[in-house]
Amino acid sequence: MRTGMQKIEWARQYMPVLGAIRERFEQERPLEGVRVGMALHVEAKTANLVMTLVAGGAQVFITGCNPLSTQDDVALALASIDGVECYAKRGATVEEYYQAI
Repeated sequence: MRTGMQKIEWARQYMPVLGAIRERFEQERPLEGVRVGMALHVEAKTANLVMTLVAGGAQVFITGCNPLSTQDDVALALASIDGVECYAKRGATVEEYYQAI
């Protein structure tokens, strides 16, 4: 999980627009009570989007859109965040992939 959070933090430094949105969302909470389902590449940049949505009050459910692009350390880090349920797993079988969706 530590390396996943390090990757997320590194990516965050290079995403100033998303960071500004996150700061605004933390104050305004425009997504309070909204549930968001996502099937995307689970990696550090996507994790920052997820964290921005959570900062806005959303509950996020995420799985990988490609079992080979999922970064397990990032998925584990996301799963540790309140408001996030992460079902992504690198190398998921076809059955696991469709069950997560």
